[in-house]
Amino acid sequence: MNLIRIGEKVISIPRINNKINEILQCRMLGLSQQETADKLGVERTFISRLEGIGEIRKGKSIAAIGFPIKNRAEVEKVLKTYGVDYFLLMSEAERIDYVNNCSGAQLANRIIELVNKLRGFDIVIVMASDYWNRLARELLDNKVIEIDIGKSPIKKDVNVNLDNLTEILKTLKG
Repeated sequence: MNLIRIGEKVISIPRINNKINEILQCRMLGLSQQETADKLGVERTFISRLEGIGEIRKGKSIAAIGFPIKNRAEVEKVLKTYGVDYFLLMSEAERIDYVNNCSGAQLANRIIELVNKLRGFDIVIVMASDYWNRLARELLDNKVIEIDIGKSPIKKDVNVNLDNLTEILKTLKG
């Protein structure tokens, strides 16, 4: 049904859909809400509300992994403050337990599952040794921002530079 009656009004559904498509095209081309409103003869607030109805999320999805992290609580606080969608942080002891508490096949499966999960994010911040950062970059198809915390192999927990992490997240979140 292309026409519907609402009280005294007859409404054209295709006309509404066409106007919405025009609005979205203008916005995707970079016109502001006000420029689009002026061009198409609608209220700017209508465009804002339309975008709000369809909005799924703002910005890119971000994950973070790091090991062996000494200042884990502080790193978690920064990640949460900037709305990082997923993070996995481990101390050296936790990393050793993670590896030792499963068989080789289980470990391989866990790593594959983690890589697949991380590939679902737009950006992955990796806080690890030079070796693990390079490996993450190769596995995750250039979605990686590296925070190098030392030369491999790292045998003890290391502090992540919180100012550096904060600056990266500020830049990513706009």
